[in-house]
Amino acid sequence: MMYSPLLAAFLAIAPVSALAATCGGTFDSFKSALVAEAPKSGISTITAANFLADVRQDPAVLRADRAQGVFQRPFIDFSRRLISNDRLNRGLNNGQKYRAIFDRIELSYGVDRGVLLAFWAFETDFGSIQGDFNTADALVTLAHDCRRPDLFRPQIFAAMKLFARGDLDPATTTGAWAGEIGMVQMLPRDIIENGTDGDGDGRVTLKTSVADALVSGGAMLKSLGWRRDEPWIDEVTVPDDFDWSQTGLEITKPGSEWAQLGIQARDGRLENLPASLILPQGRKGPAFLAYPNFNVYFEWNQSFTYVLTAAYFATRLQGAQVYDAGAPEQGLGPDQMKRLQQALQKRGYDVGQIDGILGANTRKAVQKEQIRLEIPADAWPTPALLTKLEGTSR
Repeated sequence: MMYSPLLAAFLAIAPVSALAATCGGTFDSFKSALVAEAPKSGISTITAANFLADVRQDPAVLRADRAQGVFQRPFIDFSRRLISNDRLNRGLNNGQKYRAIFDRIELSYGVDRGVLLAFWAFETDFGSIQGDFNTADALVTLAHDCRRPDLFRPQIFAAMKLFARGDLDPATTTGAWAGEIGMVQMLPRDIIENGTDGDGDGRVTLKTSVADALVSGGAMLKSLGWRRDEPWIDEVTVPDDFDWSQTGLEITKPGSEWAQLGIQARDGRLENLPASLILPQGRKGPAFLAYPNFNVYFEWNQSFTYVLTAAYFATRLQGAQVYDAGAPEQGLGPDQMKRLQQALQKRGYDVGQIDGILGANTRKAVQKEQIRLEIPADAWPTPALLTKLEGTSR
């Protein structure tokens, strides 16, 4: 029997080594460890070795992973960059063009068309920019890297399963730098679990079939907990004398209670559902109530700014007005944000990586410090707050 070089190497060392696919080490030894681990996922060593035979480490993937400066932008700037009149109009046109598909998705999964249109727009510009990174190289490179190996290693075995059934070619399948494939950018395990033949041709082809891509996206959102016939966000107005410490995703109240506190919807009326009041740029900027469906967005992307922008764009595609940007207080630049995170870290807060991004942990820490300092606790860091924290953390 002829073996690939990778499988031959694995067979040579397997009897004397209990291989485990941990991150790091040489890239070839890492691939051999993946071959050893593959049977635990129901994949033969031959299939795994053939899948990995020509996989190469891709430095461009690592550069892309570390160069996500766009997420350092505040919500107003970020959302205005992503949501143009042209993109809005194309979204509305695609909603009409593929109305029958969206009707079917709403009936089957309860996912509103604006939600999928927004993801389709942001992920691939309605399918026109799907990425040219080799998917197998990207997944193995990111799993080998020790920054987030637990996120990407399971995706390798899912990709092997797609390879075994003829739905992924490790030599030619391409997509985003993080291993997502197709018009709405789904990872291999999501394709395994939710990939759906939307056009009835017997295959799931997410790169070329609009129906397959959108129906699969709807199935995935449903599996992640999307709730039928419920909103995801409402833009709201907030009284000037509000208790700002009641804001943030950690605090939830029914819509009726928010209404009693003076919160009003700018468009229509509040839904009497559990909701959180979120202020992406503090008490003087836009304000939204986030309902349970909003949390599902974080299963798609972990960036608060991206999630809120996608959720807001979905409402625009379904007729909502442009948000009131207000007049937010001056925020922090990327270097200032890193200094803020360092100051918070010195005070004992877990802010995660010092990356200059105002993420969930940094927002929570900022709000706690604002409460301690008896200033409006809207979780929006300003230069004045940074000065205070740096002065007390030295």
